[in-house]
Amino acid sequence: QVQLVESGGGLVQAGGSLRLSCAVSGRTFSGYSMGWFRQAPGKEREFVAAINWSGNNLNYADSVKGRFTMSRDNAKNTLYLQMNSLTPEDTAVYYCAVAQRRWVWVPRLNDNNDWGQGTQVTVSS
Repeated sequence: QVQLVESGGGLVQAGGSLRLSCAVSGRTFSGYSMGWFRQAPGKEREFVAAINWSGNNLNYADSVKGRFTMSRDNAKNTLYLQMNSLTPEDTAVYYCAVAQRRWVWVPRLNDNNDWGQGTQVTVSS
């Protein structure tokens, strides 16, 4: 059974940066699209970013484009999300996800994903 464990969340001032990590275990890491979602209080979970198995294809939500950078280290079975220029609107629980279909690029990760437990990111003004 696949397990995804996020880390790196916390409290940061507006304009600051955080780096989230997602460690994956329980199945092979390679070949799967992966990504990040977030859910703010009172709002639905929304797509943030996705990356394909090689890291050559990336897709970002418009709200984070130019500020967030996603990467993956297949040797370490770890996914990353570098978040810069954070604003209070970025405050949310951030979830790591991995798609079910292997060797298929899922640019918005609209698949039957496996999910992590989430990590809280709070940006103060």
